[in-house]
Amino acid sequence: MNRPSALVVDDEPAIRELLEITLERMDIDVQSAGALRQARELLQNRHFDLCLTDMRLPDGDGLDLVEYIQLNLPALPVAVITAHGNMESAIRALKNGAFDFVSKPLDLHILRNLVNTALKLGQQEGRDRRSRHILLGDSQAMREIRSKITKLARNQAPIFISGESGTGKELVARLIHAMSPRSEKPFVAVNCGAIPHDLMESEFFGHRKGSFTGAVGDKQGLFQAAHGGTLFLDEVADLPLSLQVKLLRAIQEKSIRPLGEPREIPVDVRIVSATHKNLAEMVRNGDFRQDLFYRINVIEMHVPPLRERRSDIPALIDHILAKLTSPGDTKAELSAEALTALMSYPFPGNVRELENILERAVALCDGHRILVEDLNLPEGSSGRSPDDRLRLEGSSWRSLDDRLRLEMIETAFPTASEENPVREHGLSLESYMDEIEKQAIIKALEKNRWNRTAAAKQLGITFRALRYKLKKLGLD
Repeated sequence: MNRPSALVVDDEPAIRELLEITLERMDIDVQSAGALRQARELLQNRHFDLCLTDMRLPDGDGLDLVEYIQLNLPALPVAVITAHGNMESAIRALKNGAFDFVSKPLDLHILRNLVNTALKLGQQEGRDRRSRHILLGDSQAMREIRSKITKLARNQAPIFISGESGTGKELVARLIHAMSPRSEKPFVAVNCGAIPHDLMESEFFGHRKGSFTGAVGDKQGLFQAAHGGTLFLDEVADLPLSLQVKLLRAIQEKSIRPLGEPREIPVDVRIVSATHKNLAEMVRNGDFRQDLFYRINVIEMHVPPLRERRSDIPALIDHILAKLTSPGDTKAELSAEALTALMSYPFPGNVRELENILERAVALCDGHRILVEDLNLPEGSSGRSPDDRLRLEGSSWRSLDDRLRLEMIETAFPTASEENPVREHGLSLESYMDEIEKQAIIKALEKNRWNRTAAAKQLGITFRALRYKLKKLGLD
């Protein structure tokens, strides 16, 4: 096997020599450069598996080299060497695409962990990195999230995942870990709001026997349990301020001190955090430390609520129903009216609520066909006022992909578009949608002898939503 190669860029001969000796002992070929221009020439003329660069160079800045590599050699992991305590530079480098950072004076144990993790990236090039079969949905939002996960899995920057409860933030975190060079090491998830405050320090950092009353033996903390892998801090906003200080130090120094331990222990952990709360507002109110916020929020990923990607609902329904089907049994199916009702529902609980609704419907339905009444959709569960809910119900149908809306109408009312020129000539749908929706509502009213309550039930919408549509379409 060919030995991996590394480029070391630093204008201090002593630092270059230390890095060269350390890397050569790891069986890595090393080339050195003392300036930015020399580093660019080496990068143009030969292949490297890793680059280590100082932030301050005689003819430029380490960030310039990071940007150059990102533009010309995006597959090359580059780590920056920063002055001790200069976290602002490290964060800027990570935002610009650096793989990781190491602070001066160099801790050789931390450096070796960084180098080993970086070299694993080259070993992953042939792996299947697709996540479409795990993170379901073909909406533009989900395609962008899957693309971003693939990129973020390559570096070690702390990631903050925002989004409402039930959107799948932990699934995103697990995917980032699974597609990263840390995938063979532990993924440790912890709900920060579920740990009693007086036990938090012991849970996160561990303790030694006899360090406090009840400490009858040594205990490994979450950081140690996740060593080499990823630590996922769910609901990080629930951390008390006293622990936020210690968490910040652990992240910055890459070391922890268990209770009762006289010295710090190095840890190699990637931090991914998430919450449904507005952390920026909590920082303004003094409920969350600003320095910790900037440290965990190096790269933010937002997971949109289900109501903003309604075109993904059919694929999610199919996946959930398949998961709920016992081996050898027939998978349950939704009636057209039930599908229409789910497509119009605001889902305040997002994907988690969809799972609960379908699990309940499978248990309640007769046979293998789920009707609207089997869904038992709650009224007013979104927490909105009646007027806000009415506007949402009236607009949710319009927010669907046009072709999906048309197919749903034709499924429920086959005669609504038998002579539809949109289908016949393949024209744009937008100018025909209001008329098709109007025809569907009229047919439902005629079938139910203009009983609006019965028509709304057949359409799978609330009575208020039907009244809103009648007024909007001039049928009131």
